[in-house]
Amino acid sequence: MPEQFLFATEVVLNGLMAGVLYALVALGFVLIYKASGIFNYAQGVMALFAALTLVGIMDGQVPFSHLINAIFGTEIHHFGWHVPALLAILLTIGVMVVLAWAVQRFIFRHLVNQEPILLFMATIGLAYFLEGVGDLMWGSDIKKLDVGLPQGINDWIDVTTFEAFGYGFFIDNLDISATIVAIILVGALIAFSQYTKQGRALRAVADDHQAALSVGISLNFIWILVWSIAGFVALVAGIMWGAKSGVQFSLSLIALKALPVLMLGGFTSIPGAIVGGLIIGVGEKLFEFLIGPMVGGATENWFAYVLALIFLVFRPQGLFGEKIIERV
Repeated sequence: MPEQFLFATEVVLNGLMAGVLYALVALGFVLIYKASGIFNYAQGVMALFAALTLVGIMDGQVPFSHLINAIFGTEIHHFGWHVPALLAILLTIGVMVVLAWAVQRFIFRHLVNQEPILLFMATIGLAYFLEGVGDLMWGSDIKKLDVGLPQGINDWIDVTTFEAFGYGFFIDNLDISATIVAIILVGALIAFSQYTKQGRALRAVADDHQAALSVGISLNFIWILVWSIAGFVALVAGIMWGAKSGVQFSLSLIALKALPVLMLGGFTSIPGAIVGGLIIGVGEKLFEFLIGPMVGGATENWFAYVLALIFLVFRPQGLFGEKIIERV
């Protein structure tokens, strides 16, 4: 088997793994947009805030320690204990639920029936607020996140392919873990949407707010629920990205990579977010492999946006989005 074909196969596999990570971020956008019509610019910062909170809890760091020390002249930084990863994840989920309640109670409750642009601007403000609070709470230094996920090159795949074909595949264990987690997460979200009372209520709200209200569905509860789920998805994305590249404030920029995924898959489709992420992941890796050397490389920085622009011209609703026809 030609080595070039095996190399291309490795590129595709790594692209699929990267696409899964993009899709995890895009899922948060889709969930909130489906239920409330709000494009949540803060989703990437929510992933950063969740990852910062998780690391802080695991390390026993005192929240706002820098601010407390500056005001009172103390030198307090840690409680002196370390929290197990599983317990820290559960506590962080609790923090994200409280955050969801606060966002609905203090921000979007007062913006009901406002123009979409105002809601979008509110999420921009929320993004910068969360980024500032995360900095004050946990500090701005780069943090290592280790929740016990396997990392490094998968030796079994490397050895097996090398023995069979004389060529080794370099597949990251963390990417394999992210793929498995994403499959479980998407399956759980689909099952929740299809087979639970709250999931059906969420879909009813997404279809028609007024009709949902008329049958006794609480919009406040649904929006808190969907922001909580989006916060959980942000936590999962933050764990995967943070374990891969460290928890740092550039982590919030992963939201920008999710935008082409949404444009391809559609803003209202959970399967679309997954398929869009896989297309973007594989597309940018293959394009860099085949065309990158001809144009000087670095095509991964712009390929996804060019592909999304093409989709916007010919199919603006995306692959799985609903085509809306307005009568005038």
